[in-house]
Amino acid sequence: MYRIRQIWLVAMANFRRWRKNPQIWLAFALGFVVCFLLSDKVLVFAKEHDTIVQILEPFIWTFGDATSILVISLLLLLLFADMPNLGNEVPLFLVRINRKVWLLGQILYLVLATMGFMCFILLSTCVLAGARAYTANLWSDTAAILGYSSIGEKIAVPAFVKVLELSFPYTCMIHIFGLMAGYSVLMASLILYLNLWKGNGGMVGGIIFSGFGFLMNPELIAKILHLSQERRKTANIVFGWISPLNHATYYMHNFGYDNLPKLWVSYVFFALGSLALFGLSIWKIRNYSFDFTGTQK
Repeated sequence: MYRIRQIWLVAMANFRRWRKNPQIWLAFALGFVVCFLLSDKVLVFAKEHDTIVQILEPFIWTFGDATSILVISLLLLLLFADMPNLGNEVPLFLVRINRKVWLLGQILYLVLATMGFMCFILLSTCVLAGARAYTANLWSDTAAILGYSSIGEKIAVPAFVKVLELSFPYTCMIHIFGLMAGYSVLMASLILYLNLWKGNGGMVGGIIFSGFGFLMNPELIAKILHLSQERRKTANIVFGWISPLNHATYYMHNFGYDNLPKLWVSYVFFALGSLALFGLSIWKIRNYSFDFTGTQK
C-alpha cells in the first residue's frame, strides 16, 4: 500500500502542474475547437432538416472516422511532449523513492490524463448537441437519414448501416470511446519510451506513428495504387489488421460477416502494445540520465 501511495503522489504532482502550464490549456482548447468543427456538419444537417439527434450521435458519427481520431490523438503531443515531467519536486521524489516507482507514477499520470482528455472530448460533443438532443438509447431520424441514404457520404459523415443495425447508441459510444482511448494510450506510451530512449524523440515518434496510421488507410492506398474492387477488399482486410489507426476505427471491425479484427482483438492489441512499451520504459529508466536545468529538463 505504501508503494501505491507513492505512485499516486507522483501522478498527482504532475496534475498540479496543469494550473500554470499553457500547453495543457491549449490542448484542451484545441480539443473543443476540433470537436466543434468536426461535429458541426451533423448538427447543421439536423437543424436544416428540422430533426433532432441522440445526444451521443455527434460523438459517434464524428469519431467513428479514422481521420477524426487521428486529429484528436495529435493533440496528445501537446499533453505529453515533455514526458517524463522533471519539475522541482522530482529530485526530492528520487531521494525518497526509487526510479521504478517514480516512473510508475508517470505512467499512471499518462493513463489518467489520456482518459480525462477523452472524457472531455465526449462531454464537448454532448454539450455541442445542446437542445436538439435527447438521451434515450435509440437512433434518431437524423441517423437513419444519414445511414440509409447517400447524404451521409456527401457531407462526409460516417453513418454506416451496419453500425445502426447491430448496435445502440450507448453501446456504440462505449466501444468508440474505448478504441480511441486504447489508441491514445498506445501513442502516449510510445512518446514516453522514446523520450526516455532519445531525448525529445517522443514528438518525432508520435508524428511518425500518426503518419503510419494515415498512410495505412485502405481508401488512400487504393487511390494511389489504382487497385481494382477485389484488391481493395483485400487491402481493406490487410490494413485493418496491421494499422493501429484502423484498429481504433469502429466500423473497421468484424461484426459477423467479414475478416476484419473483432473488437476484443483491438482491445488486446492496444493493451499488449501499451504494456510492452511501459515495460521498455521501466527497463530504460534504470540507466536514464536525469538532467535538471531549473524546473525543466
